[in-house]
Amino acid sequence: MQAQYLPTEIERQAQAFWDQSKAFKAVEIPGKPKYYCLSMFPYPSGKLHMGHVRNYTIGDVLARFHRFQGYNVLQPMGWDAFGLPAENAAIQNNVAPAAWTYSNIDYMRGQLKSLGLAIDWSRELATCKPDYYKWEQWLFTRLFEKGLIYKKLATVNWDPVDMTVLANEQVIDGRGWRSGALVEKRDIPMYFMKITAYAEELLADLDKLTGWPEQVRTMQKNWIGKSYGAEVHFPYANGQGVLKVFTTRPDTLMGATYVAVAAEHPLATEAAQGNPELAAFIEECKHGSVAEADMATMEKKGMPTGRFVVHPLNGEQLPVWVANYVLMGYGEGAVMAVPAHDERDFAFATKYQLSVKAVIRTLAGEATPAPWQDAYAEHGVCINSGKYDGLDFSQASDAIAADLKARSLGAKRTQFRLRDWGISRQRYWGCPIPIVHCATCGDVTVPEKDLPVVLPEDVKIDIGSPIKKMPSFYETTCPKCGGKAERETDTMDTFVESSWYYARYTCPDNDQAMLDERANYWLPVDQYIGGIEHAILHLLYARFFNKLMRDVGLVSGGEPFTNLLTQGMVLKDGTKMSKSKGNTVDPQALIDQYGADTARLFMMFAAPPEQSLEWSDAGVEGAFRFLKRLWKAVHDHVEKGVVEGYKSGNLSAELKALRFLLHSTIQKVSDDYGRRQQFNTAIAAVMELMNALVKSGDDSPAGRAVMQEALEAAVQLLAPIVPHVSQALWAELKDGANLLDAPWPQVDATALVQDEIELVLQVNGKLRGSITVAKDASKEAIEQMALANPNVQKFMEGKPAKKIVVVPGRLVNVVI
Repeated sequence: MQAQYLPTEIERQAQAFWDQSKAFKAVEIPGKPKYYCLSMFPYPSGKLHMGHVRNYTIGDVLARFHRFQGYNVLQPMGWDAFGLPAENAAIQNNVAPAAWTYSNIDYMRGQLKSLGLAIDWSRELATCKPDYYKWEQWLFTRLFEKGLIYKKLATVNWDPVDMTVLANEQVIDGRGWRSGALVEKRDIPMYFMKITAYAEELLADLDKLTGWPEQVRTMQKNWIGKSYGAEVHFPYANGQGVLKVFTTRPDTLMGATYVAVAAEHPLATEAAQGNPELAAFIEECKHGSVAEADMATMEKKGMPTGRFVVHPLNGEQLPVWVANYVLMGYGEGAVMAVPAHDERDFAFATKYQLSVKAVIRTLAGEATPAPWQDAYAEHGVCINSGKYDGLDFSQASDAIAADLKARSLGAKRTQFRLRDWGISRQRYWGCPIPIVHCATCGDVTVPEKDLPVVLPEDVKIDIGSPIKKMPSFYETTCPKCGGKAERETDTMDTFVESSWYYARYTCPDNDQAMLDERANYWLPVDQYIGGIEHAILHLLYARFFNKLMRDVGLVSGGEPFTNLLTQGMVLKDGTKMSKSKGNTVDPQALIDQYGADTARLFMMFAAPPEQSLEWSDAGVEGAFRFLKRLWKAVHDHVEKGVVEGYKSGNLSAELKALRFLLHSTIQKVSDDYGRRQQFNTAIAAVMELMNALVKSGDDSPAGRAVMQEALEAAVQLLAPIVPHVSQALWAELKDGANLLDAPWPQVDATALVQDEIELVLQVNGKLRGSITVAKDASKEAIEQMALANPNVQKFMEGKPAKKIVVVPGRLVNVVI
């Protein structure tokens, strides 16, 4: 055995062996417990960053541990390859997005392989490949035919220079993040997925996800946002139709003093005709954000329409205002305003000197003078509300809803904050939407035999999407009537691809169906790993897609991920690593210098998986030194000759103590990997064991046998974290054996039975030493031994003992 730890050579050999033996190829084995471990797949940006290294090492530790536990393990990898960054890179580097993406995938695949991940690379997929997105298009056509995908006009952020829709996050101070152009609000036709049809189930099933962090479940619950209240109809004063609003506070209806509508509301459009001032204000509102979150902080502005509605219960006429804080995409695009009991309405009414009428007696009293107090919004008892006076929130809400229903002007209603998912993107680098527009037949889905609609890859990117300027792409014939038609040139939101990839990994070679029976063998994913930033959108959409796939007969389960681990960030100098801050560390340079095992060991030792990790060069050095010590310990033992690990026979007290520590460590590390998922404490326990082994100088046959047993166990216990060096050391300890075939070390219960125990000695509560006593020693014997101890006698200073406190199994305290 070579004396030096040479990670480059060791890791090259281990990876070559794993590749040649197809060590991590997953095959369905009926009757064998399965473990599907998945880390969120990466965007092929060009290079791995330390966040990737941490994320994928966490997943690999769990996958390898469960393999040792006898599970049939699947750990796949792929690429979330569509998206805007490829288009930006194409413009900057004058290269087609496809070429840039595939080049990045090739480089990053090599980086991932250098980490020694136990991945079944035969299942690799890239979402930009037609053999992947074909099935996304196929599902789109099924959902379109079922009415779960539909087209409607939607208000979006439009960048007039880049000629595309921007996400709310891409609008900075009212301007496009890339072009700097003043963003407009536009109504454009878009395709929507009817996620609201599953709102109730998505909410209810959160209670089943006991293996998810409570924080993530709460975030999804709030995003779905189920609220109970009433729909209220305010008849237009001119007698034509009603204005609908939804309120969670029907008990305050008698305090409504005006109603507000969104700039895009039909009433606002109608009122603006012949009113240039109102038309200009509406246009200004259309340049604002369409993000709900921005509504809370922006300055509230409004303008009266000159129109009125009639209060449904007291007949009063209420003015209708256009307000910038009302969103057309939420609820009915209109709100009833109760300034006395809603902070936003209060601010608006105060600014524009509108009427404020208190109708709830709260802890703040019966009046609501400025400034606003949070108590004004609390539930209380109705006042100034006629027949409803004296009723509490629940009673008043029920009574008012009943009266509205009796007049056909409203009723009780449950509403969700969740909105249908707009999946159209005016981008090129995405999955084409499989729809043909025919002047005669309307929107027609592309037949299955003509799928996939392939995205042309050899294009030049400039402003706007190139396929919108490619007649060779969009000119076609109608699948129904055969007449001239045009393809849809929008592409799908890239969240669609990442909403079902976990299922495709189970059967990526099936070119006849989206999924097959293998999906039901592997799904659901047993352990999913990724950042907390995906708590809402990605995880909610993946749950939604799983239910869609279940309902078209593709999968049997209702949820995609049984357990979820959200790993913390990697920090340097207290802040998140980023290129702009210049505080990144290149994983490749780290691997080249120290080896992948050192990188993995440091990442797992520096912090528990769910907490942020502070980068430390000294910590990396420390991890490397430990692996060198581990190598030396095995080398020194092997040089004296490999022996059988201890099985039975008489042992000295020292060797019994060593075996007690060894099997306590096996017990703890197994629990740390499995139940607790705390790898830093597992490493610390093995480090403690190694320190004890290095100090043990017993070269007797029994001593060597215990050393063999302990080194074998230490190597195995570390194997999920440092697989390369463990593979090499196991082969030295076990005459060329393959570590992957070895069962996980078992705890020897007899080793945990102690003949003697160590007790702490105290005098007047202060630590003064320790004694070793027989495990079954009597209280009297322990007291005598304590009093006879030289250290205790020294600190008693000849004084008699007032009392002696014996805490069984822990300590003796002599009080003088």
